[in-house]
Amino acid sequence: MVLAAPAVGWVCGSLTDDALQKSVRAQQTQRHATTAVVVRRAPEAPHLMADPEVSSERTTQTSVMARWKAPDGTNRRGTVTTSCRETDPGAEVEIWTDLDGRPALRPMDASTAHAHAALAGLGAMLLAAGLVEAGRRLIVWRMVRGRCTRIDRAWANAGPDWGRTGAGS
Repeated sequence: MVLAAPAVGWVCGSLTDDALQKSVRAQQTQRHATTAVVVRRAPEAPHLMADPEVSSERTTQTSVMARWKAPDGTNRRGTVTTSCRETDPGAEVEIWTDLDGRPALRPMDASTAHAHAALAGLGAMLLAAGLVEAGRRLIVWRMVRGRCTRIDRAWANAGPDWGRTGAGS
């Protein structure tokens, strides 16, 4: 358990980190930061949103109708969410778009990917250690149960005569 569990955690964390770093590179090439101009606030009220790809980003985000230029230079318009406090018409807010100019989530950064991989490795290590310990406890339980069964049989054979005078024991 002392050697195998950390090794499993290290391998899992390394593989996860490699996969996440590929994802980070892909997201950074496929998403672009751009400035959008607020046209008006969207009808829905502000709400708390957590970006699923960036767990450290937990801010109040506001939906606004905005216009922006896509990476190919075409004008776009639509509803976007922003964490900027200034959302009056005409205000500029930073948004992320995909290659087609549609609003997208901010790309994950490398440090967030490393943190996710480390947590995955830690989880795998704890799971491996837990499985080894559960297996050990199962084996010990079966051994103790077998020993108790043998003791009960031996007691059944010797017990009734034990301690009585002239019983032949």
